[in-house]
Formats: sequence, C-alpha cells, structure tokens
Amino acid sequence: MNAKRQTSTTNLLRTAFLSAVCTASTGVAQSPTDRVIVVTIDGMRWQEVFGGADRSLITGADGGVADTAFTLRQYWRDDRSARQRAAMPFLNTVVAKQGILLGDSAAGSMMRVANTQRFSYPGYNELFTGAPDDARITSNDKVPNPNVTVLEWLAARPGFRRSIEAYASWDVFPFIFNTDRSKLPVNSSGPPFPAPLTAYQRDANQFSAWLPNHWAGVRLDASTMAAALDGLKTKQPRVLVILLGETDEWAHERRYDLYLDAARRTDRFIELLWETAQRLPAYRGRTSLIVATDHGRGPGRDWTDHGVDIAPANRIWMAVMGPGIRPNADIRAQSGTQSQFAATLASLVGESWQSATPNAAAALRLR
Repeated sequence: MNAKRQTSTTNLLRTAFLSAVCTASTGVAQSPTDRVIVVTIDGMRWQEVFGGADRSLITGADGGVADTAFTLRQYWRDDRSARQRAAMPFLNTVVAKQGILLGDSAAGSMMRVANTQRFSYPGYNELFTGAPDDARITSNDKVPNPNVTVLEWLAARPGFRRSIEAYASWDVFPFIFNTDRSKLPVNSSGPPFPAPLTAYQRDANQFSAWLPNHWAGVRLDASTMAAALDGLKTKQPRVLVILLGETDEWAHERRYDLYLDAARRTDRFIELLWETAQRLPAYRGRTSLIVATDHGRGPGRDWTDHGVDIAPANRIWMAVMGPGIRPNADIRAQSGTQSQFAATLASLVGESWQSATPNAAAALRLR
C-alpha cells in the first residue's frame, strides 16, 4: 500500500468513526440540514403572493381601504414582478430564487387543500398531520385534536426531545397540537413571555401591553414575533414553528390595506428569522425554511371569505428553501396538496413521516 492510499484509507476510517459516534450519541444520523424554521401565514391568498396587490381591491368599497392614495403608493406597481416585490420581497426574491415557491398557475403549479372545509382548524390539521379529517375536524372549536401531528411525533424521536418550540397568534393552537397529550410547548396567548427572565423579555411584554387588542383569542403578530425571535436565539430548537394570524383577521374585517401591511410585516419577519439563523453557528448552513398558509380565499369582492361554500378558497401556496434543495424547472412547476406539508417538514430534518403514518401524503419533490 503506498503512502497516498494509506492516507486515504485512514481518512475514510476516521470519517466512518466520527459518523458512528454522531449516530450513537443522537440515535439518528444528522442530515446536512437538520433544523427547520416553519412559518404559516393564516388566510394569505395566492393572488397577492404571486401577483402583488390587486388594484380592484385598493378601494373604499370592496377593499375597505382608508387611504387609497397612500396604499397605492405603498403597494401598487404597473409591473407584476414589481408588485410582488412591493408586497412580499423576501418570499418573491430570495426564497423563490434559492428554493421553490409553489402555487402559481401562471408557472404551471397548482397547490390545493385536500379537506373540504377550507378554514383554519381543518387546514392546520391537514398541514401538520398530512391528511384531511373531514369527519371529525369540522369547526374552529377548542377541541383537542384526535390526530397526532408530525410535531408530536418528532418530539418523541431521538434528537428532537425538548427541541421543538411553537409560537402562535391564535389561542386555538394548543388544541390543534393537543398539548395535553403531546406536551408540546405552544406560546399562543397573553404576553410574549409569561415569566420574563431578561430585559428583552420584560421590554417585549411592556411593548405588547401597549398594543391594541382587536380580537378575542387572537393577539397581534408582533407579540408572537418577539417571542419567536427570542426563542430562536436562546433555545435554538431543531424545529421552530411560528403561526401568524393577522392577515386572516384583517381580511375578515375587509381591510385590504391592513391585510397587505400584515403580509409585508410577515415577509420582513421571515427575512429577519432567516438572517438571524445564518448568524448562529447551530443553524448556519444546516437550516431549511418552509412557509405555507392554511386556506385560500375567494376572488374579487369575495376576497374576505373562505369555507365550505367558497370553492376557490381551496387554492393555496407553499414555499421551501434550504441547502439540501436543488430545484429545477420541473420541481418549481410541480403541483400538490396541503397534505404534503407534514412529510415535507419531516424530510427537511431527515425523518420520514409517511413511514410512520401510511395514510399521510408524500413529501414534495425538492431535488
């Protein structure tokens, strides 16, 4: 054996040994991207994601816009690409170019919900379990979910215990994730930090207390964002879940201007999350991002509505980005369903949700 071959063999043995140590210490082999940031944007229409602001809704009548001239300056551009960037620049530039942004029929991609309800609890159940449950999930009532979510399953897997954190703006999420059974930590109501320990946490609670209180059961996304950003930095979970709600609430209020504002803030927040993750050694180069919505909305004047009677509300969108994703034109043009979200989430951290739950939909094609 010559010296070069001996050195090569030694390196291979060292690599194999280190790999075995890593697997033995965690119970699973670590994938190159073994962390994931999950963001959902409640009731965010595919029309604005791919087309930017709708000119016909920047009105007082159909859109409930308070200052049409101001909103036009903020969001209206004659060019479609410019409108996309005005509404959600990070999603439509960085994520769309480095990953996949699915659901644009103009690009040959159609994403739909598989459940027949087309509203929030059924949508989140489908997202996080990988299958609709039209027999049992038929309301937004605070009823514990009988189905096990991919988050609950992951929390019991080696390497994920006490490494999943969820932050939400809607107080129904503890029931959707069935926290009594799953024991998942879900921060979903009240001040961002129930027991503040740092100056940042105390200041965030004070700032949150100064914010207006518009809806019962739904806090403003700023409070959720403050808690989630702190959780990313201090707890550094392998799975960070942020569930935002203002887009849906302002749409139901028929306030198209505030709906657009909420979408723009969310886009900025996703960008901040991603940039913060890239500065943290535990996340840099090993983190994926997956973003989705729970349901669509109606077109035209029906843009405020969704549900069983609003068939177009079955149209949704989804986005995925990360170091392990190698999209080509075919990958970017794929169509699919909301049910594929759960298996895709699991695959991003090297796990197979479909093997554990055979009735769940398969993951999206990412490479």
